[in-house]
Amino acid sequence: MTKDHGKAIKKDDTYEELRDKGYDKSKAAAIANAQANPDMHPSKKGGKTPRYEDWTKQDLMGRAQELDIEGRSRMTKDELIDALRG
Repeated sequence: MTKDHGKAIKKDDTYEELRDKGYDKSKAAAIANAQANPDMHPSKKGGKTPRYEDWTKQDLMGRAQELDIEGRSRMTKDELIDALRG
């Protein structure tokens, strides 16, 4: 039986499945909530955002800050990319 995670998580079953796969809490919540939103399509591939390798380190740092990735200030560009794809 799927646990109810309260109002913060819109699709509890998806959240639990992602956590079981090793996703951290914030990433699992973001994906589960995006899937619950009919205006978003998180399962579609090939978006218009450039690959992380094409981003500047400053842009990667900004995204890492948005996602609250710990240790980001000491990471190289490649480490930031790995953490963002985490």
